Amino acid sequence: MPIADKEVKLVDAAKVCPYGKRSLERWLSGYRKRGEQGLELRSTRPKTNPRETPIRIKERIIELRKKKKRCALKLSWDLKEEGIDIHYQTIQKIIKAEGLTRKYRTRKIKYNYVRIPLKRGELIEVDVKYVPDRIKGRRYYQFTAIDCATRWRYLKAYEDASTFYAMKFIEKLVRIAGFKIRAIKTDNGSCFTNRYTGYYKSDLPFPRLHAFDEKCEENNIIHYLIDPGKPQQNAFVERSHREDQEKFYEENKFKTFEELKYKLKLWNMEYNDTKHCGLGGKTPNEMLKLST
Repeated sequence: MPIADKEVKLVDAAKVCPYGKRSLERWLSGYRKRGEQGLELRSTRPKTNPRETPIRIKERIIELRKKKKRCALKLSWDLKEEGIDIHYQTIQKIIKAEGLTRKYRTRKIKYNYVRIPLKRGELIEVDVKYVPDRIKGRRYYQFTAIDCATRWRYLKAYEDASTFYAMKFIEKLVRIAGFKIRAIKTDNGSCFTNRYTGYYKSDLPFPRLHAFDEKCEENNIIHYLIDPGKPQQNAFVERSHREDQEKFYEENKFKTFEELKYKLKLWNMEYNDTKHCGLGGKTPNEMLKLST
């Protein structure tokens, strides 16, 4: 390089160079440090950002995400309680960069339903979920009831998913709920209805009311059924079951049925005291006090 070998003065070269003296000085400095590789184009972007999130906060976000598996908005509320004020979109970028976001294998279909404001007890969604792992070779079932207005839940594990236990669950739900239950919505399972089994497939001359419907009538509760093959019409309880699967059943193992019932009760208490995005950062127990 003539300038580096002092064959040509840098000032004289700048007079004929279209890039200016400052560029020549930068290239000369790079050539002296790294040779010809120093002449390659390199980004002048700053290596640091004065507004970048501190490392300790990033580590705390990653720790909470792995421990609680909550979304960015819920993590921002948890961090705010610890005195860390950070926007949920910043948290979303951090957990995405760490590969901690959910990867969907199929395209999600969004359904636009009209959301009618409800008061507590106006509509309760009820469904059954089987416990994933068998306990001593036996299958158990979880009955779930969730209030559409407040997201308050009640869970109970039983030995079978029969009509008998469905009726016992409703009796227990009515006693333990601190509000009047006006309507219940379920799927078309045989423990809830005989629409697709029983009378409609028999030769009986008159319809026979299902035992679950009779139990609802005893408590002045209206029983609604969703359309067949439309679980999205029971969206709250289905989403609740996914939460149970990911944050309860995948994190716990049970040796006995009694242990399952005890841990399920603790998990339900934790759920009812957890802030929800759909409730604007309030917990189901807080919404029970506000919704009348």
